[in-house]
Amino acid sequence: MILIDTDVCIEILRGNRQIMNRRREYGGNVAVSFMTAGELFYGAGKSGHSAVNRHLVTEFLLVTEIIESDIDIMRRFGIIKAELKTRNEMLPDADIIIGATALEKCEKLITGNTGHFNRIPGLKVENWIR
Repeated sequence: MILIDTDVCIEILRGNRQIMNRRREYGGNVAVSFMTAGELFYGAGKSGHSAVNRHLVTEFLLVTEIIESDIDIMRRFGIIKAELKTRNEMLPDADIIIGATALEKCEKLITGNTGHFNRIPGLKVENWIR
């Protein structure tokens, strides 16, 4: 199973054919982190068409597995955040949670922000947006 980051979800919601084709070609299970679900609803809520966009997000999430938080993800979050702090390479907590989710539950993270997520040790990252 792969985890798709918020930016990839947004591209799917916008109808990006390249991303949708990559998704079909992959053929395996795809999931999002509970954090991504929250970020998508936040983006929809602050948009100019919040009701329509909230509906789109809801429909997307009804057919996409959402990985909920658990102790393994939160333990990994703490380890990653402490290591990033030691290296003075901090990331937002939301991104650390998404990275921890991918490390604990998935084979890799699909994101357009590979430079950002490459700071997380051991995380396999693939860019479907470029």
